[in-house]
Amino acid sequence: MTQPTGGLVRPDVTETDAAAIASDHYGVDVVARELGSNQDRNFVLEEADGTCTVLRVDHPVFDDAAREAQHLALDAYRAAGVSVPAVLPGVDGALVQRWGGLAVRRSEFIAGESLVNCGYLAPVVIREFGALAAASVNALAELSHPGLERDHMWDMRVAYAQTVELAPAIADEALRDRVLGAAEEAERALAAVAAELPVQAIHGDLTDDNVIGLRGDDTRLHPHTVLDLGDLSSGWRIAELAVTVSSLLHHEADRPLRALAAVDTFHAAAPVATPEARALWPLVVLRAALLVASGWRQLAIDGDNDYARERIAGEQAIFDAATRYPLTEMTEQVLARLGFIGAASSGGGLQLQAAPAIPAPTEFPVSPLRALLPRLQGEVAVLDPGVEADALDAGRWLAADADAQLAAAALADGAAAAVLPYGVYRLTRAKIDAADAAETWPLGTEAWLAPGAELAVATPLAGTVVSVTGRGLLIDTGDGWFVSIDGATPSVASGSEVLAGELVGSLPDSAEPRPLAFMLCRADAVSGLAPAILTVTLPATGRAQCVSPERVPAWRRLTQDPAPLLGIPSLAQRDEADDELARRERIFASAQERYYESPMQIERGWRHHLVDTTGRSYVDMVNNVTGLGHGHPGVADAISRQSRILNTNSRFLYRGLAEYSERLLALLPEGSGLDTVLLVNSGSEAVALALRLAQAATGRKTVVALREAYHGWTMASDAVTTSAYDNPFALENRPDWVHVADVPNRFRGTYRGEAGDPKVGESYAADLGNDLARLAAEGREVAAFVCESVLGNAGGVLLPDGYLADAYARVRTAGGLCIADEVQVGFGRMGSSFWGFEQSGVVPDIVTIAKPMGNGFPIGGVITSKAIADALASQGQFFSSAGGNPLSCRVGIAVLDAMRDERLQENAAVVGARLAEGFRELAERHEIVGPIHGEGLYLGVELVRDRASLEPATAEAAAICERLRELGVVVLTTSERSNVLKVKPPLTLSAESADFMVAQLDRVLTEGW
Repeated sequence: MTQPTGGLVRPDVTETDAAAIASDHYGVDVVARELGSNQDRNFVLEEADGTCTVLRVDHPVFDDAAREAQHLALDAYRAAGVSVPAVLPGVDGALVQRWGGLAVRRSEFIAGESLVNCGYLAPVVIREFGALAAASVNALAELSHPGLERDHMWDMRVAYAQTVELAPAIADEALRDRVLGAAEEAERALAAVAAELPVQAIHGDLTDDNVIGLRGDDTRLHPHTVLDLGDLSSGWRIAELAVTVSSLLHHEADRPLRALAAVDTFHAAAPVATPEARALWPLVVLRAALLVASGWRQLAIDGDNDYARERIAGEQAIFDAATRYPLTEMTEQVLARLGFIGAASSGGGLQLQAAPAIPAPTEFPVSPLRALLPRLQGEVAVLDPGVEADALDAGRWLAADADAQLAAAALADGAAAAVLPYGVYRLTRAKIDAADAAETWPLGTEAWLAPGAELAVATPLAGTVVSVTGRGLLIDTGDGWFVSIDGATPSVASGSEVLAGELVGSLPDSAEPRPLAFMLCRADAVSGLAPAILTVTLPATGRAQCVSPERVPAWRRLTQDPAPLLGIPSLAQRDEADDELARRERIFASAQERYYESPMQIERGWRHHLVDTTGRSYVDMVNNVTGLGHGHPGVADAISRQSRILNTNSRFLYRGLAEYSERLLALLPEGSGLDTVLLVNSGSEAVALALRLAQAATGRKTVVALREAYHGWTMASDAVTTSAYDNPFALENRPDWVHVADVPNRFRGTYRGEAGDPKVGESYAADLGNDLARLAAEGREVAAFVCESVLGNAGGVLLPDGYLADAYARVRTAGGLCIADEVQVGFGRMGSSFWGFEQSGVVPDIVTIAKPMGNGFPIGGVITSKAIADALASQGQFFSSAGGNPLSCRVGIAVLDAMRDERLQENAAVVGARLAEGFRELAERHEIVGPIHGEGLYLGVELVRDRASLEPATAEAAAICERLRELGVVVLTTSERSNVLKVKPPLTLSAESADFMVAQLDRVLTEGW
């Protein structure tokens, strides 16, 4: 059977006709509603009881043989476990009915949702599409039937010819030229491997529009049921994957490389041969080109086809994504992903390509850079612009031209040249507050020459000069590689033959440092009508071109490290996050947590920014431990200086312990009566010590803790930790000396109400009073009541008005002491007050502090009265090996100095208010955003499925965090239900970064997760 080219006009069948067909041929009374289609007619048939089926009216071009093949394919799918709808027989028992000369079939209606309009697709969903494409080709591998041997426009073997035929319908001339140009390049690439591509039965249209999705436990749509076998035929096996991949591109068109996750899972189940790997992206491009041309043609011949009209924009988005990066580069991405080594060779395979041969040196040892700069005199410094470079501390990497500054510093120290090596991810190129990764990986070696006289430039390799410009020259070595020298004034003409070591240009004399870039690039990335290298951002003269981390797998293959040629060390890097994860998993216990499904490797931080090993930066919205921000120079200097002078333990007499303790006490409210400090190593230890103090001071054992609280991991602090999120059995295995009281959460607790409603706090406090009375009646008088001053574990939920004052009064009346756990919420984080308990106008008997005290250095502490502290003597002496030692005290003082000098509490108030207002504005536009908790820079964004019932959007919250990480924001979940985005960044958070966080959350809530 041959299908006419140029598109098809759909059969003239109305919804009324469809209802009549259902009645006459299937014996059911229905209401018909049309579904979209390019060339057939499809209708949903709904019966009175709500039962739905689907009616398909085939275009006359499709014959019975094609339909028979489709029915066999459905059987093959079912046998292989691929979900497909069943074709339902008519009243006469036949699967195919005839109406007005047209073939009609009725099939099951598959409940679920189409994935075509669901926006962003998560990596797991993309991988599932690849697995489904593999299941399809595996299921159909043995299928044979005459109905498969049909000519039709969607057979990718004729995609180029069809695109050329249909392209005149594209009214936009610029778009038409792009489509034809891309199709021609793809066809040339395909011609080299076409004869080697396996042919079998394939679905041919396994796309996001022909797969019904079901919601998973993660609330995402996952591909489930395959529909519409209208394009079933024999075809290239790899075309099945190409069609699927192309359909995924429009979901995030500016990030086409994400779609390659489907290649991984396809290959795992249906191994891809080398010719198929080389053919994949050319087929993706051809499919995209054909979609655009066909869409325009369909409108030209069937102007009333709303389905076709609605898809025009999506089809162009697919094309734009497919051609965003050069075809050569995308093919290398596929090959790299599949682990294939080598460059394209004849016969559809790959061959190893040797690096350029290094000419025999004329001197030993080889002097660095002399192969390029033979008359260079002096030392050559090889610089480290990488993520862990010492020279880039204290945010120096954010300077506008940090590369040049590094080089200038080396030259000022006496070096004749400074080298920024090939393949080292440059921290100097990182960008902050950016949704996309910066171009950090250099394709060449960049040398900076000291100011001075003119300097001769030579070619390290022989070849033919093929290009001479005002900024340099390009040499074809004749063995598959090109040499690029950028920044030199050429002294040879295009077409010249040059020998290794021959002078080809010079660096002009200058009073300023002079950059010179040297690159070895594979021939197929330099040649052709649209060389791939030209798509890489062209920097200033003499500077190395760089690509973003996601493009590195291809460009690592398309370029070569020139270090051996230039006589310098080879330092090229790759992303080793997967290796590091495997290493950690070998030595970690299963109970040890880590963040993210596919974690990045973080090796640098500065203020409220984290940077991974590829130079990709993230806004850090969770690290409340580093209150001053990452990499604080004052803290680093304090550690360095004190560790060189003295570090011992607090039983010795030294100035720092009293000085730090006095500084802490001075921060407490005047007249608090809190005058004694005991220093330890962590918040867990601080809480454990506070409990011990209370029990010693009162002579009692019972401690009252609130439900849903987290206080630490030591035996004692874990005993009062009641969060089922951290321990699902927390309420069942508390020791008998712990009593759990109701948590005063006015949003989700027993009593709910507005922020200023005093009855809410009174009710919770009254219940606590009843608990205390019952405990006393049972002979379990209370020793202490421990409570976070703000419900941090709940996501920053503020206590109801009046609750804490009332609760403290009742506890003290019962003879107990009040412990304020300020480990998370204290130390200026609230903005309007230094301590969280000040929000409630109370003064506790014991205060525990830790996390921000050392800005990541392990410091914890307890502040109380001397009378309470002295009670500890009844249990022996108190001592902590590291608590309060000279080093930790000096760090603590440095933190307090920086908080004061940098006015970080004020920043928490101002930026926190801005951030909270941004979240509240999101709540007005996105139903999933529920209450906004907290104050200052301890905030929580509660995500709910229903604002009335507050059903927690737990799975959605986790998925949203994963998507935010892709967009450059690190934020995680908290609360008993793990549905609150915890926002507790370093107190340095800027207004710009706060706005960036809100903008990216808005993007995720709009596009999907």
